[in-house]
Amino acid sequence: MSAQALLDLSDRRPARRTGSRRTAKRPSTPLTRNALIADFLALCELDAEIESLRAPADPARFAIGDETIEHVADFEIVRDGASCLIDVMSDDDLLTHPLRAAAIHGIAAVDGRPFLIETAASIRAEPRFTTTRLIMACRRTPVSAGDRVRILHQLDEVGAMRLVDCAGAVMNTQDGVAAVLALACEGLIAVDISRPILPETQVRRRRLPYSDPFAF
Repeated sequence: MSAQALLDLSDRRPARRTGSRRTAKRPSTPLTRNALIADFLALCELDAEIESLRAPADPARFAIGDETIEHVADFEIVRDGASCLIDVMSDDDLLTHPLRAAAIHGIAAVDGRPFLIETAASIRAEPRFTTTRLIMACRRTPVSAGDRVRILHQLDEVGAMRLVDCAGAVMNTQDGVAAVLALACEGLIAVDISRPILPETQVRRRRLPYSDPFAF
């Protein structure tokens, strides 16, 4: 803001009142589509049920009444061998989306792929959003080779474990929980992101997206 604009604001500033005063709430900044896409991709990265993700999706045709609409979704996600088309929209962009009304009641492409619209309300729903942020904050935690092997080995032996118990195998990293969650960021450990991060949070070995070359 220019100096003259600041002076103009000061001239219009009301007289200061004595006594208690309330801090005016600043209007929240609308979330951009790029910010929502970044959050959505973080959710997908930690979702152990997602087998693959493609961006953008292959073109799809939708029968809306007597009209056929061709649309290219932002993403095509595969879960359990089934594809799903997804658009990520800000609240403002949603108003002009050509499939908005149909998507409210559920819609699928002519080829059978279901179509969904993800918005700020769904992407940033709690506790999933906070859980994802906490896990991704551990991404840069260095995990030694020894700690990595111990964590993954005990999950191979036991299966699902409580987060606090799994972190007990960590010896070289100062924060054992952060070490476990760092491996979740690498796609080696699955964490239920639909629940808060607690001592009893269940963790398990995640199925590798590629075949084990050693086949132990």
